[in-house]
Amino acid sequence: MDHPPYPSGLRLAGRRVVVVGGGHVAQRRIPALIAAGAEIEVVSPQVTPAIEGMLGSGELRWTRRGFEAADLEGAWYAVCATDDEVVNEAVSAAAEERRIFCVRSDDALAATAWTPAVGRHGGVTVAVLSNREPRRSATVRDEILAGLRDGSLDARHQRPQTPGVILVGGGPGDPDLVSVAGRKALMEADVVVADRLAPRELLSQLPSDVELVDVAKLPRGRSAQQEEINRVIVERALAGKSVVRFKGGDSFVFGRGYEEVIACRAAGVPVTVIPGLTSPVAVPGMAGIPVTHRGVAHEFTVISGHLPPGHPESLTNWSAVAGLAGTLVLMMAVENAPAIASALLQAGRPTATPVAVVCDGTMPTERTVLATLGTLAARLEQESVKPPAIIVVGEVVRVAHPEAF
Repeated sequence: MDHPPYPSGLRLAGRRVVVVGGGHVAQRRIPALIAAGAEIEVVSPQVTPAIEGMLGSGELRWTRRGFEAADLEGAWYAVCATDDEVVNEAVSAAAEERRIFCVRSDDALAATAWTPAVGRHGGVTVAVLSNREPRRSATVRDEILAGLRDGSLDARHQRPQTPGVILVGGGPGDPDLVSVAGRKALMEADVVVADRLAPRELLSQLPSDVELVDVAKLPRGRSAQQEEINRVIVERALAGKSVVRFKGGDSFVFGRGYEEVIACRAAGVPVTVIPGLTSPVAVPGMAGIPVTHRGVAHEFTVISGHLPPGHPESLTNWSAVAGLAGTLVLMMAVENAPAIASALLQAGRPTATPVAVVCDGTMPTERTVLATLGTLAARLEQESVKPPAIIVVGEVVRVAHPEAF
């Protein structure tokens, strides 16, 4: 009868562990033993360069010869990792005689212990054994770890939440592009205050008791709305809630995130930041357009186009921008794109400068409209381009689409 193994967590810190063999199998096993704090002795005539490198740091000892039964004296655990069946049998016999649990890399049925597929996250150790099927064990382990990391397996109601505010950048729109840390923060939140451009699908995965505050339903007007967002996140945090402020892109790239940081600090509310993929880099990248390219662009400049050139509140020196040789990436610029193109042309940028307008970047409706600075206004009208879109100006567009230019 093939009995199942009895699982147990070994505490090996300060305890002697003998690894017999110095090849690649031993090389894979040793790091976990080091992490556990074991006093490791490797017994082998030769070892790999990686194992030899560990010797210099004092993390293990090397007995440079073949195995002898006495090597197991005083050991708590043994790992048999050679490709010599005779040696492996000798290690097993010596371990059995001394009542030392022994892992065998060549024959699990002859071993007295099995090595599980192990992973750790947030203070939890996951160890999976699937009846000598290592690939299946690794797959199950990875699925469990993924659930812990994204919050879907997290026992959020079983531990106290930390009051405060976390600014989470959601990335350019595709829910798969949010960071692991960002997804976990969302699933652990008591309150989520979400932007229109934050990945919508993630909001549908929130636990049913999470309060969702839709920014689009707050008072209109740019300043009034931001003041209300600040008030909401501070108020909920002071009430003892864990609050996630969820935005599209990155909170600190034209996301007004630092205004929220200032409001939290002024109110004495703890605030942390989880960055998101920055849309002016990620969206062109996903659309196949590099913002830099060797021999073509040595810099890229990200500019907010929410105000047109010449506007009294504009902080952009468009004449200086036109003199740059690299890539321009324009955000929130669809409405003012014709005026921006005109300003760049007047300041000396060539009419034939390639332009790409990436609409609904990373989403199922994504499309790229190609133009030049001279034709941009007409192309936007012809293609009925609406926000959100990111506009890339420069020779990198020609690199990505040589057939169009």
